[in-house]
Amino acid sequence: MEQQTRQWLTWTIPAVVVIALAGALYYGRQHKLEPPKAAAKVESAAPTPDTAASLHHPIDPQPGASTAPLPDLGASDAEVQHSLAQTFGRSLESFLVPKDIVRHVVATVDNLPRKKIAVQLWPLRAVGGTLAVGGEDVLTLSDDNFARYEPLMAVLKNTDAKSLSQLYKHFYPLFQQAYVELGYPDGYFNDRLVAVIDHLLETPEVPGPVALKQPGVFYEFADPALEERSAGQKLLIRMGSGNAATIKLKLRELRREVAKRPE
Repeated sequence: MEQQTRQWLTWTIPAVVVIALAGALYYGRQHKLEPPKAAAKVESAAPTPDTAASLHHPIDPQPGASTAPLPDLGASDAEVQHSLAQTFGRSLESFLVPKDIVRHVVATVDNLPRKKIAVQLWPLRAVGGTLAVGGEDVLTLSDDNFARYEPLMAVLKNTDAKSLSQLYKHFYPLFQQAYVELGYPDGYFNDRLVAVIDHLLETPEVPGPVALKQPGVFYEFADPALEERSAGQKLLIRMGSGNAATIKLKLRELRREVAKRPE
């Protein structure tokens, strides 16, 4: 099981999907999720690059990279899966949704700064679990909930961002095509990825206990300012300040690998 967890988490990082998917341990079952009407953008969010002149973080050809042509995006799942298996082992297959992998990674990354995340577009299967709450007069996010992430955080600390970025860069033309198809004909996906990382790094540290309310079936943050934050930032807050710090450290490492300019 430890090896399966390692392989699962490793693939999540090329597009910061680790943030959304770690939260999937409970997010899809305990919180409001309104799926979009289409598999495109959910709503307007932070500005994205819309012209060639605004390109900030180009992905350059990698020295010594294979010159073999990449598959068509619509037929890329088999090769992507094969590359993942060669790099990280086949245990990933029990977690991976083996359909439209690249498209789902791109859609998930693009949705992180928005209010809603389309769980049906996640590239990995959601892991079962329930949100742990505490308190009597006031509901709070229980420390037991944070502890559930400890095995994932231990793996994340040892994840090699350079290896992950190399895999991402190899398949980058497919990520770019999927981003264009998502509704950004003049956009550049790696710029969006860096912008999303920066957005997540801006998540405030919220000291516990974090108060909750339950106006209906789903839990919400009692603080309206927290509840109004993006889906990606709320996922970090729900994971606890310690886990969030670990993730932010790894995001900074990844940013250094894919961004042309420093933070």
